[in-house]
Amino acid sequence: MASLGPNDNSQARSQSQHASGSKSSSQSNHTTTTTIRHVPWTEHTLRQLKLVLPGVAITYYLGTLQDFWNILQGSGGSWAQLAGLGASGLGFTTVILFLYMLLMPWVTGEEPNYRTWRESGTLSTVIPVLTGSIVFGWLLAVSTLGQWSPLGYVKGTIGVSAFYALTFGLLGLIPVPRISRQKRH
Repeated sequence: MASLGPNDNSQARSQSQHASGSKSSSQSNHTTTTTIRHVPWTEHTLRQLKLVLPGVAITYYLGTLQDFWNILQGSGGSWAQLAGLGASGLGFTTVILFLYMLLMPWVTGEEPNYRTWRESGTLSTVIPVLTGSIVFGWLLAVSTLGQWSPLGYVKGTIGVSAFYALTFGLLGLIPVPRISRQKRH
């Protein structure tokens, strides 16, 4: 094992701190620039199709949408119908919030910085609500199918997860609008 000189040790400590995300007081004054990697549309589309195609296949094979539709029509009783409507409402909320985040540059006129979402007035509200609607909508849909459909809990979980993958894959195919440099301040 090679010995480290005084400069080598501080360089290793700096790399270790940088890798862990911590900064020393001497490093906090430096600005870091992030480069955004442009992914070609074909590569992006193929990534999204990895979600869409299995989602379609599994959702269709299990009959998830048909069973869920039957619940919404009242086949499991009023509680099942209420739970199905709740899961549908949360799913609709998820899609609307996701679309809002995608279209935010057109709506607000400025491009959001998703890496610092906690510091943004709009994103710091939208992202937690979006996360909650995803989690609670998924849980309610799984519980609804598990309790009141012939799928049961295991197939219901797989079916709802496949439908969510399908939905997010399709939403990911929507191109993100960019604000031209002339409009930015």
